[in-house]
Amino acid sequence: MNVDSKVPDFLVVIPARLGSTRLPRKPLADIGGKPMVIRVAERAKQSLAQSVVVATDSTEIQAACDEHRIECLLTSADHPTGTDRIAEVAQLLKLPSNTLIVNVQGDEPLIPPELINQVACTLAKHEQSAISTVAVPITDVNEINNPNVVKVVLNRMGEALYFSRAAIPFARDLQANQKTEHLRHLGIYAYRADFLQAYSRLEPAPPEQAEALEQLRALWNGYRIAVHIAPEAPPAGVDTPEDLDRVRQLLGNF
Repeated sequence: MNVDSKVPDFLVVIPARLGSTRLPRKPLADIGGKPMVIRVAERAKQSLAQSVVVATDSTEIQAACDEHRIECLLTSADHPTGTDRIAEVAQLLKLPSNTLIVNVQGDEPLIPPELINQVACTLAKHEQSAISTVAVPITDVNEINNPNVVKVVLNRMGEALYFSRAAIPFARDLQANQKTEHLRHLGIYAYRADFLQAYSRLEPAPPEQAEALEQLRALWNGYRIAVHIAPEAPPAGVDTPEDLDRVRQLLGNF
């Protein structure tokens, strides 16, 4: 991926908590001798971020970061979402309101550093947007109707109109379907620091609760989300023991 403009100043925050229903203690899962959260942070450090910070409510995760010389901030255990945890980081660091913060999930040890750069560039380019994120074209038709695959529809300016687990846009007939491009949303975001402070005060929105998609809270409240279309999806993250085995095979020797 080529970043087609000067990369702006930004920092990466990696929210990480030990609680996980499908894979307990996931951030500390060993991958080739290092905890997964450390692998993610090292990957993020390959981007052009000015700094990389892990945000956690766990002293065990904090100790692992200290051991590997990764900056870590201990945050509240009460945050309902990773976005709320990142908002606390922005407060703790007293970040200026226009600071760009990229949220890298703590279970993405294979995330391409260029994708991190690109989501920051997209937000910098869309000055009226509070958030940026990434989508990729759907090439497998089975994903269009899969509720586990989140779809997004954009306006002509490359901003999100809506995110849904449903098949959007819905093609009424075969001819329309052949001309319709469906986009899969990827869960990487960049935020402006002032939006994060506002977000932490917003109530959950009806469509967010219906779809279980927290980005809909921003759209519901009138915030704009710029979307970069990447040519292909990055390697999948780690949600299950099978995912962990796959990543261990890929990274175990590094």
